[in-house]
Amino acid sequence: MRFYPLFFRAAFSWMDAERAHRIGFGAIRAVHACGLGKALERFTAPAPALRTEAFGLTFPSPFGLAAGFDKEGRGIEALAELGFGHVEVGTITGQAQPGNPKPRLFRLIEDRAVVNRMGFNNDGAHAVAPRIAAARTALEARYGSTRPIIGVNIGKTKAVELEDAVEDYRVSARELAPVADYLVVNVSSPNTPGLRLLQSVESLRPLLAAVREESTAAAGRRVPLLVKIAPDLSDEDVDDVARLALDLGLDGIIATNTTIAREGLASPAQKVEAAGAGGLSGAPLKARSLEVLTRLRAAVGDRLALVAVGGVETAEDVRERLAAGATLVQGYTAFLYEGPFWAASINRGLGARTPVASAR
Repeated sequence: MRFYPLFFRAAFSWMDAERAHRIGFGAIRAVHACGLGKALERFTAPAPALRTEAFGLTFPSPFGLAAGFDKEGRGIEALAELGFGHVEVGTITGQAQPGNPKPRLFRLIEDRAVVNRMGFNNDGAHAVAPRIAAARTALEARYGSTRPIIGVNIGKTKAVELEDAVEDYRVSARELAPVADYLVVNVSSPNTPGLRLLQSVESLRPLLAAVREESTAAAGRRVPLLVKIAPDLSDEDVDDVARLALDLGLDGIIATNTTIAREGLASPAQKVEAAGAGGLSGAPLKARSLEVLTRLRAAVGDRLALVAVGGVETAEDVRERLAAGATLVQGYTAFLYEGPFWAASINRGLGARTPVASAR
C-alpha cells in the first residue's frame, strides 16, 4: 500500500488541507455508499485475535480513529469498513457553530504533522445525535456483538462563557449519551478560548460529575465516561487528573490531545510561523504523549483504562503504547499521510506478532 504517499504528494500536498480532507472523506463515504466497502472488508477487517475488552465493551481491534476526522457522524459506517476498531466522533458542542475562520488546517509535511485551529466546527448535539443513532443501528445489524465501537467526544460551545460551561456540557450529554458507546469530555483543545482552564481539578471535578449525572439519566444506563487531556500539562497536573479520575470513578483517560508547543520541528521556521496558532498533532507529539501515558499508568495502576493518542503511525507504535500501559490506541494525523488502508495495515502488523495483551 506504499503507493498512497506518492499519490498524496501528487494529488493533495499542494491543496488546501481542509479541502483535501473534505475530498478524501467524501471519497471514503462514496465507496461505502456504492457498496464497495463490504468487498474491502475481506482485506481490512481486524483478525478475531485482536478483540479487546475495555470499560465493559468489546472492541474489534485495540486501534481506532481519534476524534477530529469525523466531526459530525457523517461517515461512521464507512470508516468502520476500513478496519478501525472504534470511531470517535466529534468534537461536538451543545450548540451548532461554524468554527474559526478559514484557513484553519495546515500540514507540516516534513514533520508528518498537522496544525489545526478548527474551533469545534459542527452542527450541534441535537443535529448530530440522530446520525450516530442511525450508524449504531446499522453497525449492530451488520456486525452484531462484534461491531466497531462508537465514541462521542463533547466540548464547550465557543459562545458559552466559562462559568456556564457545565450546563453546556450537560446539553451535549443529554443529547448524545443515549446514542454513544462511550463519552469523552474534551477540555484540552487549544482552539476554544479558555477551554484548557477547565483542566484544573477545581473546574474539572464539577464538570465531570455533572456529565456523569446527565449522561446516566439521559441514557438510562451507565455510559462509560473518559476525559481527554493535553500533553502540555505539567507532570504534577497529570497526577492531579489521575487522582481525580479515580476519585470520581471515571472509566478512562485519553492521552493526549494536540500541543501548542513547536520545538524540534524539521519544517522551516517560516512555514511553521505561517501556519500560526493552533494545536500541533502528528509525529512530533510521540515522545510527550508516551511520557504522559507512562505517568498515568503508574498513577492509576489497573484501576481504569488509558487510551493513547499522539504520534501513532505504525503497528510498532501501537504495540509500544500497549506495552506502556494503554488499553486502546488511537490515531488520526497519519491517516492523512498514509491513506485509507492505514488501519488495515496496522491491524495486520499487530496480528503478525504475539497476541495483544489483555486490556485493563
